[in-house]
Amino acid sequence: MVEQSVYDEFSNNLRGRLVRPGDKEYDESRSVYNGMIDRKPKCIAYCHNVADVITAVRFARKENFRPAIRGGGHNAAGLGVCDDGLVIDLSTINFTHVEPQEKTVRVGGGATWGDVDHATHAFGLATPSGIVSTTGVGGLTLGGGLGHLTRTYGLTIDNLLEADLVLADGSFVTANKDQNPDLFWAIRGGGGNFGVVTSFKFRLHEVSTVYAGPTFWEMDEAEEIMHWYREFILDAPNEINGFFAIQIIPPVPPFPEHLHNKTMCGVLWCYPGSLDKAEEVFEPIRKVGNIALDMVGPLPYPALQSMFDELYPAGLYSYWKADYLTQWSDEAIKKNIEYGSRIPTPLSGMHLYPVNGAAHEVGNDETAWSYRDANWVENIVGFDPDPANNKKITTWAREYWEEAVHPFTTGGAYVNFMMDEGEDRVRATYRDNYERLAKIKAKYDPDNFFSVNQNIKPFTNGSREKINQKESKLRTTNNR
Repeated sequence: MVEQSVYDEFSNNLRGRLVRPGDKEYDESRSVYNGMIDRKPKCIAYCHNVADVITAVRFARKENFRPAIRGGGHNAAGLGVCDDGLVIDLSTINFTHVEPQEKTVRVGGGATWGDVDHATHAFGLATPSGIVSTTGVGGLTLGGGLGHLTRTYGLTIDNLLEADLVLADGSFVTANKDQNPDLFWAIRGGGGNFGVVTSFKFRLHEVSTVYAGPTFWEMDEAEEIMHWYREFILDAPNEINGFFAIQIIPPVPPFPEHLHNKTMCGVLWCYPGSLDKAEEVFEPIRKVGNIALDMVGPLPYPALQSMFDELYPAGLYSYWKADYLTQWSDEAIKKNIEYGSRIPTPLSGMHLYPVNGAAHEVGNDETAWSYRDANWVENIVGFDPDPANNKKITTWAREYWEEAVHPFTTGGAYVNFMMDEGEDRVRATYRDNYERLAKIKAKYDPDNFFSVNQNIKPFTNGSREKINQKESKLRTTNNR
């Protein structure tokens, strides 16, 4: 048992504050985005700067505390918090510094994408990120980063130029193509396995007002629309982004009342090209089927990024299941309509994100993200504000995934959409890159100090045999 004096000394060495059980803010401090997560750490260190992070890492090592790293806390599996350990919270390491001439931005490890968009939009610039502005920069980036600009400018990691990290031994390093290039390769998709990232440097692109918004169709047209979308998005110019969804229309403005609470299918578009050409580009899209609702038009990019913020606030109870897809077969489409028509709660739904276009211009072995040959990430999400519906949304998401998604997939999943699903799923996600990641893990974190993540275990002498066995098992499973 750790003496109170040890905590006092730790607290005195921090610029930020230390929260412990019994403190009035403890329950709020241990919460994360997903309301289903109810973990109780021994303490939460709000790190004010890099020195605080170093202090926290060294404290955790000395006292044998398992650390969890929290940026925005959005991770579906709640990996920003742990039981009986130390939460290293980065939320106050929140800064943005734009270099408009070189088109880059330096971002603190605790920033959200809303913070980044606010800073870069003033210069008519942006970098690819997710679809909810309250998402943390750190978690989304380290897992890969897909969103509204993926087809045009690639994944977030494809625009990462540099990162500063505190390693498991408490040392501070910079990772880029010239300094610690193996570490730089690993953090581009390898998650939080390798250190605490205190700052990121991203490449920016000229993105200001985009032509964006949703188009919705009635569910009796879903099969036609899904077949059309499947072919269209594979051959569309890279400037056209759009993810497919089956969703219940929210009973709030600006959605028209006659569509409120109806289950519909749709595409949320983002076209960052010339606005002068936008109407011409979307003219053939608007002729597909009978569009019941068309909300596509000029929109400031930050407005698109924050479109879902109010619908999906922190604290909702949620359960996610996801996989990569190279093909969307006719049978898979029929299954998606079957399960998508049975969405259990108003905020639940299915999203199919394209990861082709510019994302395909990077090889599978150029970053830790190993599914550059995939065309989509399909994510089944159960959301509800009432914990009484946890079983309902979890059962629906699992059954949907088991029947309509996983049988048609490549076997792995986007780590940012994964729950705690075990080692086999992590291995399947990284495929041929897993062994290389395990060796880099052994170099920078040989004791697996950073294990509250989609964990990649450090490579050991016995790892090769285990990897062979796992790969054989995965090949057998995927060939069924």
